[in-house]
Amino acid sequence: MKLKTKYLQIYPLAVMGAFLFFFTSCKKDVESEYGPQSGTLTDIDGNVYQTVMIGKQEWMAENLKVTRYNDGTSIGYPETDNSAWENNTKGAYTWYNNDEATYGETYGALYNWHAVNAGKLCPAGWNVPTDEQWTQMNKYLVTNPGGKLKETGTRHWPGINMGANNESGFTALPAGVRFAARPKGSGVTHNGHFYYIGQTGRWWSSTEYSSTSAWYRSIYYNSSNIYRSYNNKETGFSVRCVRNLK
Repeated sequence: MKLKTKYLQIYPLAVMGAFLFFFTSCKKDVESEYGPQSGTLTDIDGNVYQTVMIGKQEWMAENLKVTRYNDGTSIGYPETDNSAWENNTKGAYTWYNNDEATYGETYGALYNWHAVNAGKLCPAGWNVPTDEQWTQMNKYLVTNPGGKLKETGTRHWPGINMGANNESGFTALPAGVRFAARPKGSGVTHNGHFYYIGQTGRWWSSTEYSSTSAWYRSIYYNSSNIYRSYNNKETGFSVRCVRNLK
């Protein structure tokens, strides 16, 4: 009888211990998939970027600023030549307003889609995200997706910065755009014009929409959503890299 009583006392403790082990193990798995910066990534120019896990994907937590492809060849740099930017179909990058000193370190570079399509823009083992990889991220974030990606505060975003909590650690910044052609209603006055810094961040996907355009994602200061659209391949947008799928 004493043995049975002792068994009855030990059994609940064993069950509780197993439950606590299972709960803490599961909690650890969830946390590892979402939140804190998880590592670093170095490009061929020696720039070091923080990376972050969002779901099952590992993303750069900063905009790309490399000036060479990962095989060492230089990316085109039209500088102030608006015509050369507008007509580049071989791959080009620029700094916002052609001012690396002011914008390069914080916002990274802007690339046309032809540079993305070269397949050598990201370090080895990483790629410019496909349209589907962007969609997977959006599905994982569920509610307030743009807010979860945006840097908090108003240091770089305007006073509204709707929904911004940077819960994902992505730290999206409004790096603006270099247009190739003048979009209607934008206020852009000429081709090759820089616009929207402080208002929107736009990032290329590697997925083509048509022979002249490709898919991208955008986030705005006055919205907590992520928007999917397509644009002219000669347009300059920011780039984030994601680790290749195994």
